[in-house]
Amino acid sequence: MTPSLERRLLQVCIAVAGLVPVGGGLWGVLGQIHTSGVVAASHSRYLSGLLLGIGLIFWWTIPTIQRRGTVVRTLTAVVLAGGLARLAGVAATGLTASVALPLVMELLVTPALALWRERVERRLHASTACS
Repeated sequence: MTPSLERRLLQVCIAVAGLVPVGGGLWGVLGQIHTSGVVAASHSRYLSGLLLGIGLIFWWTIPTIQRRGTVVRTLTAVVLAGGLARLAGVAATGLTASVALPLVMELLVTPALALWRERVERRLHASTACS
C-alpha cells in the first residue's frame, strides 16, 4: 500500500469512527438519551473522563503556553461546544445554581483565557522581534 493510499484509508476510517461520538453527542444534546442504572453511571464516568482529560491537557500547556495556541484553541472550542449544549438544556429545563458556574466557565472564562493567551503570544512575539 502506498503512503498516499494509506493516508486516504486512515481518513476514511476516522470519518466512519467519528460517526459514533458525533451521533451520540447530537443524540444527547437533543435530549434523546434516556439512561438509568449501569448505563447512566457508565455514561457519567465517560463524560467525567473527558472533562478530566480536557483539564489535564490545559495544564500540560502551562509551561509553554505561548507556543500552545492550537491546543488551547481546540480545547476551548470543545469546551464552548459543551457550554452551548448545556445552554440549550437550560432553555429546556431552566437555570439552576449547579448549572450556572459550569456555564460561566464554559461560555465566558475559558474563551476569555484563550483570548488572553493569544494576546500574550502576540506581545511576546512582538517583543522578541524588536530586540
